[in-house]
Amino acid sequence: MRPVKPFFRARAALAGTLVGLLALTGCSLLGDDGAPESGTGTAGPHSSASADRDIPYDVTPLLKPAKKYYGVAVPGAPTSMKSVDTYTGMTGKQPNLVEYYAGWGDGFDATGVRNAWAEGALTLMSWEPFDTPLTDIAAGRSDAYIKEYATAVRRLNLPVVIDFADEFNGHWEKWGTDDVTPAHYVAAWRHIHQTFVDAGATNVIWAWSPNIVNPVRNVKLEPYYPGDAYVDWVGLIGYFTTGSDNAFDSVFGPTRERIRTFTKKPFLLLETAAMPGERRRADIRNLFAGVAADDDMLGFVWFNHKKRADWRLEASPLALKEFKRLAADDRFGFDVRKPS
Repeated sequence: MRPVKPFFRARAALAGTLVGLLALTGCSLLGDDGAPESGTGTAGPHSSASADRDIPYDVTPLLKPAKKYYGVAVPGAPTSMKSVDTYTGMTGKQPNLVEYYAGWGDGFDATGVRNAWAEGALTLMSWEPFDTPLTDIAAGRSDAYIKEYATAVRRLNLPVVIDFADEFNGHWEKWGTDDVTPAHYVAAWRHIHQTFVDAGATNVIWAWSPNIVNPVRNVKLEPYYPGDAYVDWVGLIGYFTTGSDNAFDSVFGPTRERIRTFTKKPFLLLETAAMPGERRRADIRNLFAGVAADDDMLGFVWFNHKKRADWRLEASPLALKEFKRLAADDRFGFDVRKPS
């Protein structure tokens, strides 16, 4: 349940009732091309498009779908979907979750979200506040920007995933442990979330995304958690690297165990990949098997970039062949426009 200020409760209750009625009929609020379908509003088949847009997109069916998300982060997407299409041809399956990275101050990429949606994919935006202190965000100094962004998200009225200031439990980010306290992080997160709610942008899935604890075991996660009312997914960030135990439970287990002490929100491997080398095929097998075996694991996003290491699947033909074989599993991937 998202927190709502008192004078928004009546409006939220009305919207919730309308969305609930639509959910009972199995209707989607939007057509495949991202435009509202005529006749999906409660006013009947002659209701206008503008009236349909007054109902926020209901993200509930996407929060914990029956099948797994099969995601990717590739250069240029989703503003251009060419690299996603290339990845689809390479792996034999079309991703249904496309991640991209945006700096604080960037505008909302509505075109990119539409592009991904047209191909049956949800967009995940990793929002990175490189040049703005989190204390300023929490204090309201970025409110004009946040409101403009939230308004654009609401106006598009397609579901999007937002991951703000990820890897906060590491010292390597500007918003990490060397520069930001847990209290400042939580205050900034809650302020952004509430600003979106106030703008009516409830078509957002919020992903709280720590780095796996293996390299930073002394950093506690619970003080950084904004609370269940402000988070929909826990998006773990972790890679299969050389020189360490790469069993799935060794890579992700310690972090899952800590998080389960304070929330039951479902997990998504928001950013993962395996380092090239002899173990890469085994790492890929561990990834698919580990995600498939855990009902609380929603899926994964493969980081198909060359950054610090060459994480691209095409860098390892034998590993790519193994990835393609495992990606054919029907449990992975579905059209997000028709999640049930």
